[in-house]
Amino acid sequence: MAERRRFDVSLVTPEGPAFEGEAEMLIVPGAAGEIGVLARHAPLVATLKAGATRVYESVDDERVQEFATGAGFFSVELDRAIALVDDAVPAREIDPERAQRQLEEAQQELERVEAGESDADRWQLEQRIRHAENQLRVAGGG
Repeated sequence: MAERRRFDVSLVTPEGPAFEGEAEMLIVPGAAGEIGVLARHAPLVATLKAGATRVYESVDDERVQEFATGAGFFSVELDRAIALVDDAVPAREIDPERAQRQLEEAQQELERVEAGESDADRWQLEQRIRHAENQLRVAGGG
């Protein structure tokens, strides 16, 4: 097996780094579809949607770290990829029951907003719904 080149990867949330290290490949959920990156990728700037971000530390050994990530921005430059996202939950730490509860609570609150019974922020509720749905998808429960 040929030695694959590695590059620096940073997956950063407002709370701090969710992943910092080297990878052989990175796949992020671009707004228009998945974006795959290998070492020596052309410079790139893109928007990200909620989805699964996969960091392949070793493709041959199938060492992959997967995260349920929120929307954000992505940049590749000089063998460095940076994803700035509003949230990143390691797939192994997702609690499907908790995510399902969060989804149901946000959906119920959104229904109250639509009925004029609540003045909660619609956009925030929609983001909470997307975040919970994304965690369920990544965890295999949705």
